[in-house]
Amino acid sequence: MNLIDHVSISVPNIEKARPFYDAVMAALCVEKVYDRPGALGYGVRCNDVEDFHSCLAVYESAAANVDEMRHWCFKASTRAQVAAFYTAGLANGGKDNGAPGLRPHYHDNYFAAFLYDPAGNRIEAVCHRSEPEVFPQSSQ
Repeated sequence: MNLIDHVSISVPNIEKARPFYDAVMAALCVEKVYDRPGALGYGVRCNDVEDFHSCLAVYESAAANVDEMRHWCFKASTRAQVAAFYTAGLANGGKDNGAPGLRPHYHDNYFAAFLYDPAGNRIEAVCHRSEPEVFPQSSQ
């Protein structure tokens, strides 16, 4: 069972957020499902036929706020996708919050990267699969 149907992230400026989220979602092979004034959507939209669906919405909000304890973690199919997510995010206005690497304090195969989006939201990509180590270790 997929626990989350959809989540929403608020940002104060959708125009600054668009290139960042377009890039990091593309790095994770996640499709953009809508782009309209004040809102972006990524993932698989729900319908009557498909049981599995998940969607990320990014909304422009004058009341957007950032809480250091809140973050969003996205699944990656491979460790290479985690690295691509990190690289794409940095190249599109994101800030480093933990380079790609294993986090064995979570579990032996927890390979993740952490970013701040242009508005300061904390996001992460993680791959839980065992793969040969080709990236440097991180201490995050």
